[in-house]
Amino acid sequence: MNRPDPAAGLEAYVVGGWVRDRLLGLPHKDRDWVVVGATPEEMLRRGFRQVGRDFPVFLHPDTGEEYALARTERKTAPGHTGFEVHAAPDVTLEEDLARRDFTVNAMAMTSEGGLIDPFHGAEDLKRGVLRHVGPAFVEDPLRVLRLARFAARLDFEVAPETRELARTMARSGELAHLTPERVWQELQRAMAAPRPRRFVEVLRETEALKALFPEIDDLFGIPQPAKYHPEIDTGEHLLLALDAAARLTDDPLVRFAVLLHDLGKAATPPEQWPSHRGHEALGVPLVDRLCRRYRAPKHYHRLARRTTRHHLVVHRAFELKPSTLLRLLEELDAFRQPGDFERFLLACEADARGRKGFEEVPCPQVDYLRHARAEAAAVTAREVPPERTGKAVGEAIRDLRRRRLARLKAEWRQEAGG
Repeated sequence: MNRPDPAAGLEAYVVGGWVRDRLLGLPHKDRDWVVVGATPEEMLRRGFRQVGRDFPVFLHPDTGEEYALARTERKTAPGHTGFEVHAAPDVTLEEDLARRDFTVNAMAMTSEGGLIDPFHGAEDLKRGVLRHVGPAFVEDPLRVLRLARFAARLDFEVAPETRELARTMARSGELAHLTPERVWQELQRAMAAPRPRRFVEVLRETEALKALFPEIDDLFGIPQPAKYHPEIDTGEHLLLALDAAARLTDDPLVRFAVLLHDLGKAATPPEQWPSHRGHEALGVPLVDRLCRRYRAPKHYHRLARRTTRHHLVVHRAFELKPSTLLRLLEELDAFRQPGDFERFLLACEADARGRKGFEEVPCPQVDYLRHARAEAAAVTAREVPPERTGKAVGEAIRDLRRRRLARLKAEWRQEAGG
């Protein structure tokens, strides 16, 4: 015999992202509910399980969906955690929605599908606009990052008044109170979004890029090398490269590596413009600094570091001697980490395509390196003469790999007509 639904009889509404995504026609999986007029004791009596200590949130015993009691918030300290929460039966649905960040996230829906939209979020969805709900927006500095991240996810414009509020927050120094973990979480999500360039654009428009990622902000205004479309600066090249990365892959590791690949150009001495000789080496310490500041996972840090250090060598792949090419493959750990090597190649391809008119131009150097790795990786110890032992086996394998790479280079030259 089926037991009654513990939520039956509650004044409960689906809220937030599920409603937004349903109206947009996007996939909408997890539902979050707000319950009006109930107490923690009643929820526990119905069989809900309480989670969290900061405010009353309960899990449905059958579906696992979250049911939060309607609440209001009051700012009590700097940062995104400095709030006092008030949850009580007299808090209305509209009061709960009013504490949310953007109008498109401040809608609710009844269990029968009726829309409740006190802040006209549905209209902003149709217009493609992110607009703050009310003046309390300025109390949570994390909302500046969420603004940029939602712009990247939805490819929406930012309402002028919201942009100005976010700029005020960036200038106030409030962003300095954000924890590294929350900054990284928003950055990682933005890199997985359909339009990662919008994350950078919105942060720059609000002056938050300068506050949180000065190494990236410094790229705007830096000239491109003369042979690489000097009519755009390095910052614009970065945005175009992010566009290319988004077309090539949805892998956030690749896009993050592209985001940081040119940091060294801002550290290049002016006398080296427009050639930017050696900027890749200057960029590695900047990548290290940013990744450590926001505690980026090791695999993100490693790929960004390798891309920054070696992306220019890839563009000269056809010029490399077989021994140099083998050394590059070894430095990139291409034989033990083929997945990371492929990500590296995609990041380099995005860099090559990050120029006006080059969006769909093939990058034969990347294909060449793919073939080079496959050829070299095909060499096994079974091909080594049996009299070779110990360290001599490794040297023999390296010699066989060099020979294969030499043949490959000759074949590619022949196919290219010399």
